[in-house]
Amino acid sequence: MPDLSPERDQQFRHMRDAAREIFTTALKNASIESAFARNVHCERRVLRIGEDLHDLDSYNRIFVVSIGKAAHTMAAALEAQVGCSLEGIVASSVEPASQVRGFRYFRGGHPTPTAESMQAAAAILKSLDSMDSASLAIFMISGGGSSIVEKPIDDEISLSDLAATYQALVHSGAPIAEINAIRKHLSAVKGGRLAQAAYPAQQVSILVSDVPDATPDALASGPTMPDSTSIHDCERIAARYNLIEQLPKSVADLFRQHALDETPKSDDPAFVRARWWTVLSNKVAIDEAAAAATRAGFAVEVDNSCDDWPYDKAASYLLNRLRDLRSKVSRVCLISGGEVTVTVRNGGTGGRNQQFALACAAQVSGHNITVLSAGTDGIDGNSPAAGAVVDGRTLARAGGAEALRQALSSFNAYPLFDALGDAVITGPTGNNLRDLRILLAY
Repeated sequence: MPDLSPERDQQFRHMRDAAREIFTTALKNASIESAFARNVHCERRVLRIGEDLHDLDSYNRIFVVSIGKAAHTMAAALEAQVGCSLEGIVASSVEPASQVRGFRYFRGGHPTPTAESMQAAAAILKSLDSMDSASLAIFMISGGGSSIVEKPIDDEISLSDLAATYQALVHSGAPIAEINAIRKHLSAVKGGRLAQAAYPAQQVSILVSDVPDATPDALASGPTMPDSTSIHDCERIAARYNLIEQLPKSVADLFRQHALDETPKSDDPAFVRARWWTVLSNKVAIDEAAAAATRAGFAVEVDNSCDDWPYDKAASYLLNRLRDLRSKVSRVCLISGGEVTVTVRNGGTGGRNQQFALACAAQVSGHNITVLSAGTDGIDGNSPAAGAVVDGRTLARAGGAEALRQALSSFNAYPLFDALGDAVITGPTGNNLRDLRILLAY
Protein backbone atom coordinates (compact mmCIF):
# COMPACT_ATOMS: atom_id res chain seq x y z
CA MET A 1 0.00 0.00 0.00
CA PRO A 2 1.32 3.48 -0.84
CA ASP A 3 1.97 5.88 2.04
CA LEU A 4 -1.07 8.22 2.13
CA SER A 5 -0.12 10.09 5.30
CA PRO A 6 -0.52 13.89 5.50
CA GLU A 7 3.24 14.26 5.95
CA ARG A 8 3.91 12.30 2.76
CA ASP A 9 1.27 14.27 0.88
CA GLN A 10 2.85 17.53 2.04
CA GLN A 11 6.23 16.34 0.76
CA PHE A 12 4.77 15.63 -2.68
CA ARG A 13 3.07 19.06 -2.77
CA HIS A 14 6.34 20.71 -1.84
CA MET A 15 8.15 19.03 -4.73
CA ARG A 16 5.37 19.87 -7.21
CA ASP A 17 5.72 23.49 -6.09
CA ALA A 18 9.50 23.28 -6.54
CA ALA A 19 9.10 22.01 -10.13
CA ARG A 20 6.63 24.80 -10.90
CA GLU A 21 8.99 27.39 -9.43
CA ILE A 22 11.90 26.17 -11.55
CA PHE A 23 9.76 26.39 -14.69
CA THR A 24 8.32 29.81 -13.82
CA THR A 25 11.77 31.23 -13.06
CA ALA A 26 13.13 29.93 -16.36
CA LEU A 27 10.24 31.61 -18.22
CA LYS A 28 10.86 34.92 -16.45
CA ASN A 29 14.64 34.98 -16.98
CA ALA A 30 14.58 33.77 -20.60
CA SER A 31 12.48 36.76 -21.64
CA ILE A 32 12.47 38.61 -24.94
CA GLU A 33 12.96 41.92 -23.14
CA SER A 34 16.23 40.72 -21.58
CA ALA A 35 17.38 39.16 -24.86
CA PHE A 36 16.81 42.42 -26.75
CA ALA A 37 18.57 44.38 -24.03
CA ARG A 38 21.63 42.16 -24.60
CA ASN A 39 21.54 41.90 -28.39
CA VAL A 40 19.71 44.96 -29.79
CA HIS A 41 20.68 48.55 -29.06
CA CYS A 42 20.07 51.89 -30.75
CA GLU A 43 22.02 55.06 -30.05
CA ARG A 44 22.05 58.20 -32.20
CA ARG A 45 20.10 56.38 -34.91
CA VAL A 46 22.70 53.62 -35.20
CA LEU A 47 21.03 50.26 -34.59
CA ARG A 48 23.16 47.37 -33.37
CA ILE A 49 21.74 43.90 -33.93
CA GLY A 50 24.15 41.22 -32.78
CA GLU A 51 27.48 42.33 -34.22
CA ASP A 52 26.00 44.34 -37.10
CA LEU A 53 25.56 48.13 -37.16
CA HIS A 54 22.87 49.86 -39.23
CA ASP A 55 22.81 53.62 -39.71
CA LEU A 56 19.06 54.09 -39.88
CA ASP A 57 19.38 57.51 -41.54
CA SER A 58 21.20 55.94 -44.50
CA TYR A 59 18.08 54.08 -45.71
CA ASN A 60 15.25 55.60 -47.66
CA ARG A 61 12.80 53.11 -46.13
CA ILE A 62 12.82 50.81 -43.11
CA PHE A 63 10.12 48.18 -42.82
CA VAL A 64 9.65 45.68 -39.99
CA VAL A 65 7.93 42.30 -40.32
CA SER A 66 7.29 40.51 -37.02
CA ILE A 67 5.64 37.08 -37.18
CA GLY A 68 4.97 34.24 -34.75
CA LYS A 69 3.70 33.75 -31.23
CA ALA A 70 6.21 36.31 -29.92
CA ALA A 71 5.55 38.83 -32.69
CA HIS A 72 4.00 41.57 -30.55
CA THR A 73 6.51 41.13 -27.71
CA MET A 74 9.38 41.44 -30.19
CA ALA A 75 7.86 44.52 -31.84
CA ALA A 76 7.42 46.17 -28.43
CA ALA A 77 11.01 45.29 -27.47
CA LEU A 78 12.34 46.77 -30.71
CA GLU A 79 10.31 49.93 -30.19
CA ALA A 80 11.79 50.23 -26.68
CA GLN A 81 15.26 50.31 -28.25
CA VAL A 82 14.61 52.37 -31.39
CA GLY A 83 11.65 54.56 -30.46
CA CYS A 84 8.31 54.97 -32.21
CA SER A 85 9.64 55.88 -35.67
CA LEU A 86 9.14 52.40 -37.16
CA GLU A 87 6.51 51.02 -39.52
CA GLY A 88 5.66 47.44 -40.18
CA ILE A 89 3.36 44.47 -39.76
CA VAL A 90 2.81 42.28 -36.71
CA ALA A 91 1.21 38.87 -37.26
CA SER A 92 0.59 36.79 -34.14
CA SER A 93 -1.88 34.18 -32.94
CA VAL A 94 -3.10 36.19 -29.94
CA GLU A 95 -4.69 39.60 -29.57
CA PRO A 96 -2.30 41.86 -27.61
CA ALA A 97 -3.61 44.18 -24.90
CA SER A 98 -2.16 47.13 -26.85
CA GLN A 99 -0.54 47.71 -30.22
CA VAL A 100 2.81 49.21 -31.15
CA ARG A 101 2.31 52.50 -32.96
CA GLY A 102 3.05 52.41 -36.70
CA PHE A 103 2.34 48.67 -37.09
CA ARG A 104 -0.58 46.92 -38.76
CA TYR A 105 -1.76 43.91 -36.78
CA PHE A 106 -3.06 40.57 -37.99
CA ARG A 107 -4.24 37.64 -35.88
CA GLY A 108 -3.37 34.53 -37.82
CA GLY A 109 -4.34 30.99 -36.93
CA HIS A 110 -2.41 28.41 -34.93
CA PRO A 111 -1.87 25.49 -35.33
CA THR A 112 -3.76 25.76 -38.63
CA PRO A 113 -3.92 28.79 -40.95
CA THR A 114 -7.02 30.96 -41.18
CA ALA A 115 -8.27 33.57 -43.62
CA GLU A 116 -6.41 36.19 -41.59
CA SER A 117 -3.19 34.16 -41.94
CA MET A 118 -3.54 34.55 -45.69
CA GLN A 119 -4.43 38.26 -45.36
CA ALA A 120 -1.26 38.79 -43.31
CA ALA A 121 0.86 37.05 -45.95
CA ALA A 122 -0.68 39.12 -48.74
CA ALA A 123 -0.07 42.37 -46.83
CA ILE A 124 3.56 41.45 -46.10
CA LEU A 125 4.30 40.47 -49.69
CA LYS A 126 2.72 43.69 -50.99
CA SER A 127 4.76 45.83 -48.57
CA LEU A 128 8.04 44.08 -49.40
CA ASP A 129 7.42 44.45 -53.12
CA SER A 130 8.23 48.17 -52.92
CA MET A 131 11.62 47.69 -51.21
CA ASP A 132 14.75 48.65 -53.15
CA SER A 133 18.51 48.48 -52.61
CA ALA A 134 18.39 51.56 -50.34
CA SER A 135 15.81 49.92 -48.05
CA LEU A 136 16.24 47.95 -44.82
CA ALA A 137 13.94 45.03 -44.04
CA ILE A 138 13.97 43.93 -40.40
CA PHE A 139 12.40 40.53 -39.92
CA MET A 140 11.56 39.32 -36.42
CA ILE A 141 10.60 35.66 -36.39
CA SER A 142 9.36 33.35 -33.66
CA GLY A 143 7.69 29.97 -33.41
CA GLY A 144 4.19 29.46 -34.73
CA GLY A 145 4.85 31.64 -37.76
CA SER A 146 4.29 28.73 -40.13
CA SER A 147 0.52 28.86 -39.70
CA ILE A 148 0.14 32.47 -38.56
CA VAL A 149 1.37 33.82 -41.92
CA GLU A 150 0.66 31.66 -44.95
CA LYS A 151 -0.06 31.78 -48.66
CA PRO A 152 -0.10 28.64 -50.82
CA ILE A 153 2.39 28.57 -53.68
CA ASP A 154 -0.35 27.12 -55.90
CA ASP A 155 -3.63 29.01 -56.29
CA GLU A 156 -5.45 25.67 -56.62
CA ILE A 157 -4.87 25.08 -52.90
CA SER A 158 -7.86 26.56 -51.04
CA LEU A 159 -7.87 27.68 -47.41
CA SER A 160 -9.76 24.54 -46.39
CA ASP A 161 -7.23 22.38 -48.26
CA LEU A 162 -4.42 24.28 -46.55
CA ALA A 163 -5.96 23.70 -43.10
CA ALA A 164 -6.47 20.01 -43.88
CA THR A 165 -2.83 19.74 -44.96
CA TYR A 166 -1.63 21.27 -41.70
CA GLN A 167 -3.85 18.92 -39.70
CA ALA A 168 -2.47 15.90 -41.55
CA LEU A 169 1.12 17.04 -40.98
CA VAL A 170 0.69 17.86 -37.28
CA HIS A 171 -1.03 14.54 -36.57
CA SER A 172 1.37 12.44 -38.64
CA GLY A 173 3.92 11.93 -35.86
CA ALA A 174 6.66 13.54 -37.96
CA PRO A 175 9.15 15.80 -36.12
CA ILE A 176 8.76 19.53 -36.67
CA ALA A 177 11.76 19.80 -39.01
CA GLU A 178 10.19 17.30 -41.40
CA ILE A 179 6.77 18.92 -41.14
CA ASN A 180 8.32 22.27 -42.00
CA ALA A 181 10.21 20.86 -44.97
CA ILE A 182 6.86 20.12 -46.62
CA ARG A 183 5.29 23.39 -45.49
CA LYS A 184 8.15 25.33 -47.10
CA HIS A 185 7.64 23.77 -50.49
CA LEU A 186 3.91 24.44 -50.46
CA SER A 187 4.22 28.11 -49.46
CA ALA A 188 4.78 31.46 -51.15
CA VAL A 189 6.28 32.94 -47.95
CA LYS A 190 8.35 30.13 -46.41
CA GLY A 191 11.68 28.53 -47.21
CA GLY A 192 13.40 31.84 -48.03
CA ARG A 193 10.62 33.24 -50.18
CA LEU A 194 10.08 36.31 -47.98
CA ALA A 195 13.77 37.11 -48.52
CA GLN A 196 13.19 36.83 -52.26
CA ALA A 197 10.21 39.18 -51.92
CA ALA A 198 12.36 41.78 -50.09
CA TYR A 199 15.26 41.59 -52.56
CA PRO A 200 17.30 43.76 -53.26
CA ALA A 201 16.88 45.40 -49.84
CA GLN A 202 19.36 45.01 -46.99
CA GLN A 203 17.87 42.36 -44.70
CA VAL A 204 18.39 41.38 -41.07
CA SER A 205 16.44 38.71 -39.18
CA ILE A 206 16.11 38.58 -35.40
CA LEU A 207 15.19 35.05 -34.32
CA VAL A 208 13.50 33.75 -31.18
CA SER A 209 13.87 30.07 -31.88
CA ASP A 210 11.61 27.13 -31.06
CA VAL A 211 13.54 24.67 -33.24
CA PRO A 212 16.78 22.71 -32.70
CA ASP A 213 19.83 24.99 -32.75
CA ALA A 214 21.33 23.07 -35.67
CA THR A 215 18.34 23.79 -37.94
CA PRO A 216 17.54 27.51 -37.67
CA ASP A 217 15.90 27.49 -41.10
CA ALA A 218 13.12 25.33 -39.61
CA LEU A 219 11.97 28.26 -37.43
CA ALA A 220 8.54 29.35 -38.75
CA SER A 221 9.56 27.30 -41.80
CA GLY A 222 12.50 29.62 -42.56
CA PRO A 223 10.82 32.51 -44.42
CA THR A 224 14.04 34.56 -44.67
CA MET A 225 16.73 31.86 -44.76
CA PRO A 226 18.18 29.61 -47.47
CA ASP A 227 16.33 26.32 -47.36
CA SER A 228 18.40 23.26 -46.49
CA THR A 229 15.60 20.88 -47.51
CA SER A 230 14.66 19.77 -51.02
CA ILE A 231 11.77 18.45 -53.06
CA HIS A 232 13.35 15.00 -52.72
CA ASP A 233 13.20 15.34 -48.92
CA CYS A 234 9.49 16.23 -49.11
CA GLU A 235 8.69 13.20 -51.24
CA ARG A 236 10.66 10.92 -48.91
CA ILE A 237 8.88 12.32 -45.82
CA ALA A 238 5.47 11.99 -47.46
CA ALA A 239 6.19 8.34 -48.26
CA ARG A 240 7.55 7.56 -44.77
CA TYR A 241 4.40 8.79 -43.02
CA ASN A 242 1.93 7.71 -45.72
CA LEU A 243 0.89 11.33 -46.11
CA ILE A 244 -0.28 11.42 -49.73
CA GLU A 245 -3.40 9.42 -48.89
CA GLN A 246 -4.16 11.83 -46.02
CA LEU A 247 -3.68 15.08 -47.97
CA PRO A 248 -6.43 16.92 -49.89
CA LYS A 249 -6.44 16.28 -53.64
CA SER A 250 -4.99 19.69 -54.62
CA VAL A 251 -1.90 19.03 -52.48
CA ALA A 252 -1.65 15.28 -53.07
CA ASP A 253 -1.64 15.91 -56.84
CA LEU A 254 1.50 18.05 -56.51
CA PHE A 255 3.26 15.05 -55.01
CA ARG A 256 1.82 12.53 -57.45
CA GLN A 257 2.80 14.71 -60.43
CA HIS A 258 6.21 15.66 -58.94
CA ALA A 259 5.16 19.29 -59.42
CA LEU A 260 6.54 20.91 -56.26
CA ASP A 261 8.61 24.07 -56.84
CA GLU A 262 12.10 24.12 -55.33
CA THR A 263 12.82 26.67 -52.61
CA PRO A 264 15.73 29.19 -52.83
CA LYS A 265 19.12 27.89 -51.69
CA SER A 266 22.22 29.64 -50.31
CA ASP A 267 23.43 30.79 -53.75
CA ASP A 268 20.24 32.80 -54.38
CA PRO A 269 20.93 36.57 -54.79
CA ALA A 270 18.27 37.32 -52.13
CA PHE A 271 20.71 36.22 -49.41
CA VAL A 272 23.76 38.25 -50.46
CA ARG A 273 22.73 41.20 -48.24
CA ALA A 274 20.96 39.14 -45.54
CA ARG A 275 22.00 38.42 -41.95
CA TRP A 276 20.39 36.35 -39.18
CA TRP A 277 20.79 36.62 -35.40
CA THR A 278 19.32 34.17 -32.88
CA VAL A 279 18.76 36.14 -29.67
CA LEU A 280 16.82 33.46 -27.75
CA SER A 281 16.56 29.68 -28.01
CA ASN A 282 15.66 26.60 -26.00
CA LYS A 283 19.23 26.53 -24.64
CA VAL A 284 18.65 29.82 -22.80
CA ALA A 285 15.50 28.41 -21.15
CA ILE A 286 17.40 25.23 -20.19
CA ASP A 287 20.27 27.24 -18.70
CA GLU A 288 17.87 29.38 -16.67
CA ALA A 289 16.00 26.29 -15.40
CA ALA A 290 19.31 24.68 -14.44
CA ALA A 291 20.35 27.79 -12.52
CA ALA A 292 17.02 27.89 -10.67
CA ALA A 293 17.25 24.19 -9.77
CA THR A 294 20.80 24.64 -8.49
CA ARG A 295 19.67 27.51 -6.27
CA ALA A 296 16.91 25.24 -4.94
CA GLY A 297 19.53 22.73 -3.78
CA PHE A 298 19.38 20.13 -6.54
CA ALA A 299 22.29 18.52 -8.33
CA VAL A 300 21.48 19.30 -11.97
CA GLU A 301 21.98 17.31 -15.16
CA VAL A 302 20.83 18.25 -18.67
CA ASP A 303 19.94 15.59 -21.23
CA ASN A 304 18.40 16.60 -24.56
CA SER A 305 18.86 13.19 -26.18
CA CYS A 306 15.14 12.60 -26.59
CA ASP A 307 14.39 15.68 -28.69
CA ASP A 308 11.78 14.68 -31.29
CA TRP A 309 11.35 11.21 -29.77
CA PRO A 310 7.88 9.68 -29.31
CA TYR A 311 6.52 10.80 -25.94
CA ASP A 312 6.37 7.30 -24.39
CA LYS A 313 9.92 6.39 -25.41
CA ALA A 314 11.15 9.75 -24.07
CA ALA A 315 9.34 9.18 -20.76
CA SER A 316 10.96 5.78 -20.20
CA TYR A 317 14.40 7.02 -21.19
CA LEU A 318 14.37 10.10 -18.96
CA LEU A 319 12.98 8.26 -15.93
CA ASN A 320 15.67 5.59 -16.24
CA ARG A 321 18.29 8.32 -16.53
CA LEU A 322 16.83 10.04 -13.46
CA ARG A 323 16.92 6.84 -11.38
CA ASP A 324 20.53 6.29 -12.35
CA LEU A 325 21.43 9.82 -11.25
CA ARG A 326 19.42 9.41 -8.01
CA SER A 327 21.51 6.36 -7.09
CA LYS A 328 24.53 8.68 -6.83
CA VAL A 329 23.04 11.95 -5.49
CA SER A 330 20.36 12.55 -2.84
CA ARG A 331 18.51 15.42 -4.57
CA VAL A 332 18.74 15.49 -8.34
CA CYS A 333 17.10 17.51 -11.12
CA LEU A 334 17.19 16.24 -14.69
CA ILE A 335 16.31 18.89 -17.29
CA SER A 336 15.45 18.04 -20.87
CA GLY A 337 14.71 20.55 -23.62
CA GLY A 338 13.17 20.31 -27.07
CA GLU A 339 9.94 18.57 -27.98
CA VAL A 340 8.48 15.09 -27.98
CA THR A 341 6.14 13.80 -30.66
CA VAL A 342 2.60 12.48 -30.41
CA THR A 343 0.68 10.76 -33.17
CA VAL A 344 -2.91 11.83 -32.43
CA ARG A 345 -5.88 9.66 -33.37
CA ASN A 346 -9.33 11.03 -32.58
CA GLY A 347 -7.90 13.24 -29.88
CA GLY A 348 -9.60 14.91 -26.94
CA THR A 349 -8.20 17.95 -25.11
CA GLY A 350 -4.50 18.00 -24.32
CA GLY A 351 -1.06 18.29 -25.87
CA ARG A 352 2.34 16.64 -26.11
CA ASN A 353 3.51 17.88 -22.69
CA GLN A 354 0.46 16.56 -20.85
CA GLN A 355 0.70 13.29 -22.79
CA PHE A 356 4.35 12.94 -21.72
CA ALA A 357 3.47 13.73 -18.09
CA LEU A 358 0.69 11.12 -18.12
CA ALA A 359 3.10 8.53 -19.51
CA CYS A 360 5.41 9.26 -16.56
CA ALA A 361 2.66 9.11 -13.92
CA ALA A 362 2.16 5.33 -13.89
CA GLN A 363 5.91 4.69 -13.90
CA VAL A 364 6.63 6.91 -10.87
CA SER A 365 3.69 5.77 -8.73
CA GLY A 366 4.75 5.45 -5.09
CA HIS A 367 8.22 6.88 -5.75
CA ASN A 368 9.79 10.17 -4.67
CA ILE A 369 9.80 11.53 -8.22
CA THR A 370 8.12 14.63 -9.63
CA VAL A 371 7.89 15.40 -13.34
CA LEU A 372 6.83 18.69 -14.98
CA SER A 373 6.56 19.10 -18.73
CA ALA A 374 5.38 22.37 -20.27
CA GLY A 375 5.69 24.63 -23.30
CA THR A 376 7.41 27.98 -22.94
CA ASP A 377 4.72 29.56 -25.11
CA GLY A 378 2.11 28.71 -22.47
CA ILE A 379 0.08 26.63 -24.92
CA ASP A 380 0.03 22.83 -25.03
CA GLY A 381 -1.88 21.44 -27.98
CA ASN A 382 -5.56 22.39 -28.00
CA SER A 383 -5.77 22.89 -24.24
CA PRO A 384 -5.68 26.04 -22.06
CA ALA A 385 -2.63 24.65 -20.23
CA ALA A 386 1.10 24.96 -20.88
CA GLY A 387 1.60 21.43 -19.59
CA ALA A 388 1.26 19.43 -16.36
CA VAL A 389 3.05 18.11 -13.28
CA VAL A 390 2.88 14.54 -11.93
CA ASP A 391 4.43 12.67 -9.01
CA GLY A 392 4.29 9.46 -7.01
CA ARG A 393 0.73 10.22 -5.85
CA THR A 394 -0.82 11.10 -9.23
CA LEU A 395 -1.94 7.55 -10.05
CA ALA A 396 -3.80 7.19 -6.75
CA ARG A 397 -5.27 10.70 -6.87
CA ALA A 398 -6.52 10.17 -10.45
CA GLY A 399 -8.44 7.02 -9.50
CA GLY A 400 -6.03 4.30 -10.57
CA ALA A 401 -4.33 2.90 -13.64
CA GLU A 402 -7.48 2.59 -15.75
CA ALA A 403 -8.21 6.33 -15.50
CA LEU A 404 -4.69 7.11 -16.71
CA ARG A 405 -4.92 4.54 -19.49
CA GLN A 406 -8.18 5.98 -20.79
CA ALA A 407 -6.84 9.54 -20.76
CA LEU A 408 -3.69 8.43 -22.58
CA SER A 409 -5.42 6.34 -25.23
CA SER A 410 -7.99 9.05 -25.97
CA PHE A 411 -5.38 11.87 -25.95
CA ASN A 412 -7.57 13.58 -23.38
CA ALA A 413 -5.08 14.47 -20.65
CA TYR A 414 -6.22 18.00 -19.82
CA PRO A 415 -9.54 17.17 -18.09
CA LEU A 416 -7.70 14.77 -15.76
CA PHE A 417 -5.01 17.30 -14.86
CA ASP A 418 -7.55 20.10 -14.53
CA ALA A 419 -9.57 18.06 -12.03
CA LEU A 420 -6.43 17.29 -10.01
CA GLY A 421 -5.25 20.91 -10.04
CA ASP A 422 -2.02 19.73 -11.66
CA ALA A 423 -2.30 21.50 -15.02
CA VAL A 424 0.39 24.15 -15.49
CA ILE A 425 -1.47 27.33 -16.46
CA THR A 426 0.49 30.39 -17.56
CA GLY A 427 -1.62 31.79 -20.38
CA PRO A 428 0.12 32.74 -23.65
CA THR A 429 3.58 34.00 -22.65
CA GLY A 430 4.42 36.06 -25.74
CA ASN A 431 7.52 33.89 -26.08
CA ASN A 432 8.24 30.50 -27.65
CA LEU A 433 11.43 28.57 -26.87
CA ARG A 434 10.19 24.98 -27.25
CA ASP A 435 9.40 22.81 -24.22
CA LEU A 436 11.02 22.10 -20.86
CA ARG A 437 10.85 18.81 -18.97
CA ILE A 438 11.90 19.04 -15.33
CA LEU A 439 12.33 15.75 -13.43
CA LEU A 440 13.05 15.78 -9.70
CA ALA A 441 14.11 12.81 -7.54
CA TYR A 442 14.66 13.14 -3.80
